[in-house]
Amino acid sequence: MNTKILKYILFELLRNKFIILYSLILMVMSFSIIYIGQDSSKAVITILNLILFIVPLICLIFGTIHFYNSKEFIQFLLTQPVNRKSIFRAEYLGLSISLSLGFLIGVGIPVMFYGFLLSGMYLVLTGIILTFIFTAIAFLSSVINKDKVKGIGLSIIIWLYLTIIFDGLVFLIIYFFNDYPIDKFIIILTSLNPIDLGRILMLLQVDISALMGFTGATFQKFFGSFIGMAISAVFMLLWIFLPLAVSLRMFKRTNF
Repeated sequence: MNTKILKYILFELLRNKFIILYSLILMVMSFSIIYIGQDSSKAVITILNLILFIVPLICLIFGTIHFYNSKEFIQFLLTQPVNRKSIFRAEYLGLSISLSLGFLIGVGIPVMFYGFLLSGMYLVLTGIILTFIFTAIAFLSSVINKDKVKGIGLSIIIWLYLTIIFDGLVFLIIYFFNDYPIDKFIIILTSLNPIDLGRILMLLQVDISALMGFTGATFQKFFGSFIGMAISAVFMLLWIFLPLAVSLRMFKRTNF
């Protein structure tokens, strides 16, 4: 990968007003939640729910728009002795790192300032992983559709499905098949959604899985084990690399 291209993209994005605004909004909201909240665990969970809602949306929408707006720059780079793989990786890493730094400043500073060391570390790690995941999905959505409006529309649909519709489907399955042993099936379903996977892993770290009832005990038994944590890490990495690999393959064949 060409490091000069990566540095240029990264520095340009770090000066982007949207990235700066993103950091400031997250910081204000995080400080407000922690200051108002009386319980540290509740404050962390509130910030977590905020992250699970905002981070995927921002990464999908901004990532898609950035890719389309970078087409002229990509076309220029394609005229140079640089291969497509290097250009694509530089674009992806530049955007993912800049959004991660924005998230780290906006959420990492408040939680560390108030002393949420362990839970704060898991919170920041969850947000950064989700940033890389949904930036990869945004690039896939952009490569699939040459039309900007369709690309943004697909990103919004993906966000709605993973944040709202998916949970509704899982609740319906639990409701209708509650009398059947579907614990393993629910665990598999949860692993297919990076947002739910991040939420559960974070909840287990702050010791409130007991509030989730029998389902929480099942999650605690599986995801709390070493094997469960390892499988979760593998699924998280797959959510990054699979969309990225597919989009890179399509990018190589795309005519700009």
